[in-house]
Amino acid sequence: MHEALFQPLRLGAITAPNRILMAPLTRGRATPPNFVPNEMMETYYRQRASAGLIISEATGISVEGLGWPNAPGIWSEEQTEAWKPITNGVHEEGGRIVLQMWHMGRIVHPDFLGGEPPVSASATTAPGHAHTPTGRKDYEQARALGVDEIKRVVEDYRKAAENAKEAGFDGVQLHGANGYLIDQFLRRSTNLREDEYGGSAQNRARLLGEVLDALIDVWGADRVGLRLSPNGETQGADDPDPAETFGAAAQVAQDRGIAFLELRQPGPEGTFGSTEVPQQDAHIRSIYKGPLILNSDYGPQDAAQDVESGRADAISFGRPFISNPDLPARIAKGAALAENVNVPQSWYLPGPAGYIDYPKLEEEAATA
Repeated sequence: MHEALFQPLRLGAITAPNRILMAPLTRGRATPPNFVPNEMMETYYRQRASAGLIISEATGISVEGLGWPNAPGIWSEEQTEAWKPITNGVHEEGGRIVLQMWHMGRIVHPDFLGGEPPVSASATTAPGHAHTPTGRKDYEQARALGVDEIKRVVEDYRKAAENAKEAGFDGVQLHGANGYLIDQFLRRSTNLREDEYGGSAQNRARLLGEVLDALIDVWGADRVGLRLSPNGETQGADDPDPAETFGAAAQVAQDRGIAFLELRQPGPEGTFGSTEVPQQDAHIRSIYKGPLILNSDYGPQDAAQDVESGRADAISFGRPFISNPDLPARIAKGAALAENVNVPQSWYLPGPAGYIDYPKLEEEAATA
């Protein structure tokens, strides 16, 4: 059943045994106050190692870039060491895992920064509220990064990539989506700059290229991926010409020969975006010739159809992997998928409930 999803796929230097990938999922289970991965996270990733590839939860590259309570980081030696049992666990289970590298830009509340403002492409303010250790608060205005500071941010990415290699990951994915820092530089509504990082689509994609170059210096292009969200407004980041903007971003990826490109395609229940805009995957596929992964609101049937038709080379599943740790086995057997319970509370709250307590098929059968 759904045979197209069970063909192996080369993602640069990584061979995925199936095309059912695990999308990055922020789960908020790292140990405070230093954003350190832990044993519960090891269990979570071990349980899901049958994915063709696990793309880790978004992981902060620096103190400046992380503004989500209890999300993990990769900037310190303590964090790097704490990731090692997780990557080892995934490998022991026969899996593959890459680290998603995250700088949230203006989405970081000053409470995470000792009261200092967050940084972004320009002095703009995100709409809505931030989740902080002391509750929901309005976002505050970011300050524009200076050119010299941009060089420092690129080096922060490089150092985090080195730490990811030390931690035993199989590669990295740059988070360029969902209105975070890279996306804030890409889109016109958040990038008001008049220097070499603003104006034309190529200039707005300059930071994306520089960060990819730093990651490639560490890993090689065949172990570096990218995530983009080219459809509509996301966390206040928008663009009047997404085809031009994300076409330029796709060209940056193509020029560097990266291992894979993942696109977030929001469906009707999407968390960040709207579906009232044209899907950009066909345009991007005409530019970027490497493996293309589509994500968001897929079920097994439409996932298989899009892979079989050639629209995508693989599908990354998010929420289905929360409640179905053995998702590939369930799809292969045509088994019913378990539903998420107590959501969205259990997505982000600390503790094992709704995190590592979903059974696999054989465990369900044993208790039936």
